[in-house]
Amino acid sequence: MDCPEMSKYRLWMIAAVAMTVIASCRTAKNATDTVSTATPHASFTLATAVDTVSYSIGVNYGGGLRESMKNFPGGAANLEALREGFLHAINGDSAQVVTAEAAQAYIQSYLADIQQKEAGVEKEKGDRFLAEHMTAEGVITTESGLQYRILKQGDGLKPTSEDQVQVHYTGKLLDGTVFDSSVERGEPLTIPVTGVIAGWAELLQLMPVGSKYQVWIPSELGYGTQGAGQTIKPNSVLEFEVELLGIENK
Repeated sequence: MDCPEMSKYRLWMIAAVAMTVIASCRTAKNATDTVSTATPHASFTLATAVDTVSYSIGVNYGGGLRESMKNFPGGAANLEALREGFLHAINGDSAQVVTAEAAQAYIQSYLADIQQKEAGVEKEKGDRFLAEHMTAEGVITTESGLQYRILKQGDGLKPTSEDQVQVHYTGKLLDGTVFDSSVERGEPLTIPVTGVIAGWAELLQLMPVGSKYQVWIPSELGYGTQGAGQTIKPNSVLEFEVELLGIENK
């Protein structure tokens, strides 16, 4: 199964190819092409409903694809090369220099290399942050590498691995980006203590009911080398504020 980041990169690649199709269609000419007075920069007329809807689909997709291309992995795509590759393939042109099988293999290799490099950068950034953060005021580091600060200490029971708890939380990346928040949704979350990432499971068993802790979770105790969704990159250190509201079964 592809990881989320790999899937994202493939979407960008698909977007690039689709843009090439649009560009190719706009520049294609034949002996019967004429210039419409309503669209002076086009080399064709929108003579029928099919013509117009075809053009409209291009406009509809083109705007979104243009935005997607701004974040193309590894730098700006070479649209001329894309256009040539597309035209060679769709025309069955013998001038095609890369076979379909080789192209697929190269795309996978390219995206895997980009992902590996980005994961390495994220790992270095996270490790550096945690090493420096250990000495911050009020920060406690556990044997596993989990770091937390007590914002409010409750006087209730501590949950065990067998319990289900109710919590309020806000999750952030190190740059402050909020990726999830029960507080913003206005609805606490009820979860089994062992039904969450390892960093959460450890933290919850340290907290008496009524407590609110700030925690920094190393990637090994979070989503690891896979990351999660479009926002949490592989090897990301995560920050949470967690308030333990109660133990559901006690």
